[in-house]
Amino acid sequence: IPQGEVHRLANPGKITLEMIEVQTGSYLGEDDIIRLTDEFGRS
Repeated sequence: IPQGEVHRLANPGKITLEMIEVQTGSYLGEDDIIRLTDEFGRS
């Protein structure tokens, strides 16, 4: 997913989804995440 691209992941199926996230760059922290909308109350 290109930097700055708005994206979302969903699993509408019955098989368990397993995702592996790979990050590159000099900073790999998660405090730079911008949540636009969040159905789980994290935004």
